[in-house]
Amino acid sequence: MARERIYLFDTTLRDGQQTPGIDFSVEDKIAIAAMLDEFGVDYVEGGYPGANPTDTAFFERKRTQNASFVAFGMTKRAGVSAANDPGIAALNGSKSDAVCYVAKSWDYHVRVALGCSNEENLENIRQSVAATVAAGKEAMVDCEHFFDGYKANPDYALSCAKTALDAGARWVVLCDTNGGTQPHEVRAAVDAVIAAGVPGERLGIHAHDDTGQAVANSLAAIDAGARQVQGTLNGIGERCGNANLVTIIGNLALKPAWAERFEIGITDDGLEGLTRLSRGFDELLNRSPAPQAPYVGGSAFATKAGIHASALAKDPSTYEHVAPEMVGNNRHVMVSDQGGKSNFIAELHRRGISVAKDDPRLDTLIAIVKEREATGYAYEGADASFELLARRTLGDVPQFMEVVSFRSLVERRHNAIGKVITVAEAVVKVNIDGEERMSVAESANGPVNALDMALRKDLGKYQAEVADLELVDYKVRILNGGTEAVTRVLIESADATGLRWWTVGVSENIIDASFEALMDSITFKLMKNRGHAGLAAAE
Repeated sequence: MARERIYLFDTTLRDGQQTPGIDFSVEDKIAIAAMLDEFGVDYVEGGYPGANPTDTAFFERKRTQNASFVAFGMTKRAGVSAANDPGIAALNGSKSDAVCYVAKSWDYHVRVALGCSNEENLENIRQSVAATVAAGKEAMVDCEHFFDGYKANPDYALSCAKTALDAGARWVVLCDTNGGTQPHEVRAAVDAVIAAGVPGERLGIHAHDDTGQAVANSLAAIDAGARQVQGTLNGIGERCGNANLVTIIGNLALKPAWAERFEIGITDDGLEGLTRLSRGFDELLNRSPAPQAPYVGGSAFATKAGIHASALAKDPSTYEHVAPEMVGNNRHVMVSDQGGKSNFIAELHRRGISVAKDDPRLDTLIAIVKEREATGYAYEGADASFELLARRTLGDVPQFMEVVSFRSLVERRHNAIGKVITVAEAVVKVNIDGEERMSVAESANGPVNALDMALRKDLGKYQAEVADLELVDYKVRILNGGTEAVTRVLIESADATGLRWWTVGVSENIIDASFEALMDSITFKLMKNRGHAGLAAAE
């Protein structure tokens, strides 16, 4: 039996831009549109041409090759014809394939926000859609606040949807704008819309996540008959975000409840790029991926407890709902003070380190990890430091250099123009092949940055090897109270290959803890360059 088609509509570049702290440039939008287009979504909504210079410039050219390129905007204003509305002209004159109008469908908003009559609002919808169809573009209408409007005045909410359809809209999209609707309410409303004469193959769903149910609401709408689903990459959006399109795709493609009934425009091979798409988007935003994101998170297929790891080694399906490779993710058995031998053996094997279960060195490694974690180390979040510890315990890490000493100073002073500034200075001495080298660096960004600069300033024959090493994240955790507290530092590093790794340092002195993590990062980089770091292969 042929499966029905579900159409994927991405609104990252429009609704996702409402996220606090996110402000896409034209270049950002071009890059993200290309990522979505290559991945295989059906619609890429790019923004609101005419509303701001960025979106206007973005729509000067068509930005997709395969996906429909969508411009977003308001229906015409009351009292002005569509032909004389500059907003309508900007939308229909843009280099888009389609136009998505936002239209009020809650009579309370029509009265308060628009200040017009219910019939005038319907006429705004009717003329706007007709103008876009006449311009040769695909028209669709986002019925804003549909579910709240349906609860307050079902007849009027339904008339808005029907008016859009009758005017020629390809899609009528039901929006849970406030994000408070429950899945059973979504199903009932979609049933009512279909019963009123809007067929499911012309219906879409646009859900917000204010109750944590945007994905559930989207799937409920599909179950009830909707055939277009809107969302954003990684669920970004105003307030609590939009429906996470990445999670929706994983469910539609891999869960039998939907995969056996529906198909999406993404092949099995393409689905393997889901994790890369999600993490690549976070990289563009310059933020760390959410570790517990469904399907694509670093912890999505991770296990920590020993009995779970033992079962995973026998059959991964014992603790995995799908195979991680299907979405381009990896299985990850974490090592911690809660882990048994199965965890360690599985994790070592993943990194290309072979060790027998009865090898006494394995017992030594487990004892060291448990002892160190009792003092504050966290190897489950510091993959590279764990690998170095394991290889050192098993006798497999070269002595690239010896740190003779380091010193870090912070000075607060007046500069040449009398402004008070704080400057950090660091001095590092290392011994490489019997030759002692000393480097000095100064930074206005603090003592850790000064240490990082000094440490990598002159590493002799290794200098060129660390040129592409970059510190991309730095986290500090105080493990107990007071100014004498023990501090844990986690550092995330990356290089030109795109590989990222975490290292850890623990000390009563934050500078000492930071330096330990920095040294592990450099050592891991040198190991990786020689093909001796299993993490590189595992990733």
